[in-house]
Amino acid sequence: MVNAVVGANWGDEGKGKVTDLLADQSDVVIRFQGGSNAGHTIINNYGRFALHQLPSGVFHSHITNIIGNGVALNVDNLANEYNELVERGVPAPKLLVSERTQIVMPYHILFDCYEEERLGKNSFGSTKSGIAPFYSDKYAKIGFQVSELLGDLDELRAKVARVLEVKNATLRTLYNKPELTVDEIMETLLKWREIVKPYAADTFEFIHEALKQNKKILLEGQLGSLRDPDLGIYPMVTSSSTLAGYGTVGAGVPAGSIEKIYTVTKAYSSAVGAGAFVSEFFGDEAEELRKRGGDKGEYGATTGRPRRMGWFDCVATRYGCMAQGTTDVVLTCLDVLSYLDEIPVCVGYEIDGEVTTKFPVTAKLNKAKPVLEKLPGWKCDIKGIKTYNELPENARKYVEFIESKIDHPITMVSNGPSRDSIIYR
Repeated sequence: MVNAVVGANWGDEGKGKVTDLLADQSDVVIRFQGGSNAGHTIINNYGRFALHQLPSGVFHSHITNIIGNGVALNVDNLANEYNELVERGVPAPKLLVSERTQIVMPYHILFDCYEEERLGKNSFGSTKSGIAPFYSDKYAKIGFQVSELLGDLDELRAKVARVLEVKNATLRTLYNKPELTVDEIMETLLKWREIVKPYAADTFEFIHEALKQNKKILLEGQLGSLRDPDLGIYPMVTSSSTLAGYGTVGAGVPAGSIEKIYTVTKAYSSAVGAGAFVSEFFGDEAEELRKRGGDKGEYGATTGRPRRMGWFDCVATRYGCMAQGTTDVVLTCLDVLSYLDEIPVCVGYEIDGEVTTKFPVTAKLNKAKPVLEKLPGWKCDIKGIKTYNELPENARKYVEFIESKIDHPITMVSNGPSRDSIIYR
């Protein structure tokens, strides 16, 4: 049995908590795409953690955690996160890294920084984690797999020399930056070789054997539907597919094996990075929601940047759920809205004088204005409530209004940051 946890929107929806929760009922948790450019915040009995590379199942001793072949592996970040867990009292997690996973090279991060600098005001708002250069090299067939890192060192050195011919030409002529040497890259790779060696495995065979034994597998995605390079707000997207369907590739599970797709969305909207964000609002109103949001305010788990704030966007979320193939919607952070007298919801987009409830392509999206409908607030603290019927009537009406607009069932509602702050419908 394979389930997936993915995002409906721009990322930052609260997927880490949901994965941590569902991992309790799983045997294997797999990160299937993305890298350290986005994080999952998890609060549990061990404390508060922001994971960027490790799967969110690492807090459960019965789980095998896998970094799939679709991930952009930052080896230093992986080691730092793993060591921090152990130092803070978390039992050493069971971890496997696919030998087909590719590595974020030192120059990927440099090129990410240099390109954002070159673009200036036209930059993409990158986290400067090397993700776009990494995936560019992967599909240009000059990336480095874990298997190569652990293979013949003469062959590895020869490939590094070939790749650096291209990289140094770009450093020289486009960025006017210092060139790199084979020796310095190899020094880093030799260090990474020793870090990765204990975890490298043929995860493809492991996963298929687990399926034969009817093990429960959970796929964990990064970011959300609107950051997908094909179906998202291109070009202000990430460089790997954020959709559950890509889990069959990035994790190596059979096509059609995913039974449930839990798609996470906040009870309001937030985003880190550039790009169209129709329901966005600004000023004191945005700052108030930002301060109250999440468990420590709405700030990026990776960048620490203040998140852009918006009202719940029914148009974007309906589209995002459709793109994911959603079976279950998880609505997070409902408790954050408890201070409001009334709550605006974006129910349509006005584009060139016409209103639509269908999510458009980017050129039209950039011209869209939100059509807002205001719902009455409930004006009381709902943290600690365990059953749906215990919620105030206006809180239930808010959930049900959203459900009717996005055309997908909301089966779980989160009313607090901790793992057990969840209401099942």
